[in-house]
Amino acid sequence: MTQESDTRLAVVVVGMGQMGISHALAYHHNPGFEIISLVNRSPGKKLPDALTQYPVVSTLKEALPLNPDVVSINTHTATHAEHAVTAMETGAHVFVEKPLATTVTEAERVIETARRTKRKLVIGYILRHHPSWVEFIRQARQLGPPFVMRMNLNQRSRGDAWEIHKRLLQDAKNPVVDCGVHYLDVMLQITDSRPTQVRGMGVSLSDEIPADEQVNYGHLQVVFADGSVGWYEAGWGPMVSETAYFVKDVMGPRGSVSMVMDENETRTGGGSADIEGHNKSLRLRVSTLVEGRSQDTMLSVADEPGHDDLCAREQQFLLDAIREDRDLTQHMEDAVRSLSIVLAADRSMHENRAIDLE
Repeated sequence: MTQESDTRLAVVVVGMGQMGISHALAYHHNPGFEIISLVNRSPGKKLPDALTQYPVVSTLKEALPLNPDVVSINTHTATHAEHAVTAMETGAHVFVEKPLATTVTEAERVIETARRTKRKLVIGYILRHHPSWVEFIRQARQLGPPFVMRMNLNQRSRGDAWEIHKRLLQDAKNPVVDCGVHYLDVMLQITDSRPTQVRGMGVSLSDEIPADEQVNYGHLQVVFADGSVGWYEAGWGPMVSETAYFVKDVMGPRGSVSMVMDENETRTGGGSADIEGHNKSLRLRVSTLVEGRSQDTMLSVADEPGHDDLCAREQQFLLDAIREDRDLTQHMEDAVRSLSIVLAADRSMHENRAIDLE
């Protein structure tokens, strides 16, 4: 392996779905990395022209003898933990898409492996690299505690996108688990407080979803030790409403802050199914109380990266963490905290009761 700061890090990219391709393009364009293999279990998949020069194998096992410095894992959630542990045990640093694992126990095993092997582990919490989200969190923290945090991301998916979502549900069981880790991570950054209880509710809105095992709509409510409360909602499928599908809103004793999107504009660009729309907020509406009256300010963040640009920032973060030997303890622990909440919400849905969090 070659890990000096003036050499390129050899990368194996596992999984050539939407996220895997975006991350592979990030490595391709970053002079700090060199792709040595792509792993794709579907032979003959059409790749972007920029990636056709790289060798393709069908399993991670076939790629590991190439001795990569980094393994990038972008497969179905059920494989994340095993792939990550295997890669680190062979000496590679790891980037892994969210959620980190399907259980808290598996997630903790991955983190323990990173600590023991002294490998860097970066989990794909893409919003942490988005300037608008960073500013949203900064503004929100000035308003409380306590906080009222309202967030959702509903997607009207059809055709191939609906097929992808149905496959994701086989692992995640409900969209709150797959997507919710992002927004619970945001809530945890805003409150900086311990979650104490969560309640989840979900329903299958399609006869294509086995209602006794999976739901394609869910929401959760979470209570924090500082008195804050949070709500998150996610739904997938062709029946999903195109109204109020993107809510990112925080209130506190000193005012509120919201991400504002022009739904008419986003609808013409693909609506709730448009992944670029999920990553761009047009403005932040900041309302502060002055002498008992609310004063509104509209903020625009000049640096509004697209989806592939955000993936590039994630991989630069990984590169810097390796080269500068950054301590990623907090990053890893935060990933487990947000995962534990959404998994408890899923448990709540099945047991029809609130779950107390330790």
